[in-house]
Amino acid sequence: MTTSNMPAHVGIIMDGNGRWAQHRNMARTQGHIEGLKAAKRIVKAAADMGISYLTLYTFSTENWKRTQEEVGFIMGLVKKYLMAEFDFYNENKIRIRFSGNLEGLPQDIAQEVVQVCEKTAHFTGLSVILALNYGGRDEIVRAVRKITEKHIPISEITEATIHDHLDNPDVPDPDLIIRTAGEQRSSNFLLWESAYSEFYFSDKLWPDWDAADLELAIKSFQKRKRRFGGITT
Repeated sequence: MTTSNMPAHVGIIMDGNGRWAQHRNMARTQGHIEGLKAAKRIVKAAADMGISYLTLYTFSTENWKRTQEEVGFIMGLVKKYLMAEFDFYNENKIRIRFSGNLEGLPQDIAQEVVQVCEKTAHFTGLSVILALNYGGRDEIVRAVRKITEKHIPISEITEATIHDHLDNPDVPDPDLIIRTAGEQRSSNFLLWESAYSEFYFSDKLWPDWDAADLELAIKSFQKRKRRFGGITT
């Protein structure tokens, strides 16, 4: 894989944990455990490849509709492993960032998120953005609310105004968005930021993903010509 034309920012819709478990006659919760392991593999691979930003769609605003047992299990995984992986972050200089509605999370989970973001803020390697209790529409609504609270005149609101009030305005828009498990939709992920992202769809279930799969996705991205609505010669 060439190092030229590397995506600076990759977003991943990590789909297929439940199906992975069901295919093996296991509880869906086991699929989430294996999905967590896959996430760690991909984070390490992305760091080694020199990617600057990696956004992982961890838990959407719609995921609260799942059973109480499954939601509780996922939140338990976040609480158990987020700070427990600090040595891994430190070794690879990985900065953890957050995107989503922090106020909508259980208080103990929210505190854990804030703590890990603060403790890794000085790391200069890959930034891993956890999209947790995240929805693209919700992010835009929250941005609009921030703008109205500042009493910015409607006539002065531009695309840049909205961009500057998103969750991570200093992070470049994703160059590449990956979705696993054969589904081909955005599912409310980075709706504003993905206006000109390239998409890569994989039939492989998320728990089976490894560095080779990420490399295939990036190779596909590197072959594409991005025009951003214009014309290239």
